[in-house]
Amino acid sequence: MSGSVKKIADMTFKAGRTIDWEGIAKLLVTDEAKKEFANLRRSFDDVNSQLQTKFSQEPEPINWEYYRKGIGSHLVDIYKEAYESIEIPKFVDTVTPQYKPKFDSLLMELKEAEQKSLKESERLEKEVADVQELKKKLSTMTAEEYFEKHPELKKKFDDEIRNDYWGY
Repeated sequence: MSGSVKKIADMTFKAGRTIDWEGIAKLLVTDEAKKEFANLRRSFDDVNSQLQTKFSQEPEPINWEYYRKGIGSHLVDIYKEAYESIEIPKFVDTVTPQYKPKFDSLLMELKEAEQKSLKESERLEKEVADVQELKKKLSTMTAEEYFEKHPELKKKFDDEIRNDYWGY
């Protein structure tokens, strides 16, 4: 096997160890995203496994003498010459330079979305706390106390009364 394929197999194995699969999985929210992420991880593990086992091993050398005894030297010499003339092309990585900037930009978008999500989560937690507090006080709260916290509703109701709009 060519040295470049072995290098790729080694790089892929090292990349698999450096990916924080659990950390990424914790960031996923929807079931669909979790399902797609599981498919991605399974595919990555399959490819990585193949690279480590199937493609990282050197092929066993051919015992030409064994075949000469059974088949005949002329035919074996033709196959040996053809086999030795095969030139395996070197792998040139053209994908990594293309995906790296895209990956980095997606990573930045992910971090921005994470910050937005954390801010929205804080806002929603505060809103839930306010609603729970309102729920506790609702049975004893007067309309004036409620309107003190929500002046926009008081203005809306006052406008409706002033305009003689009763919802019909």
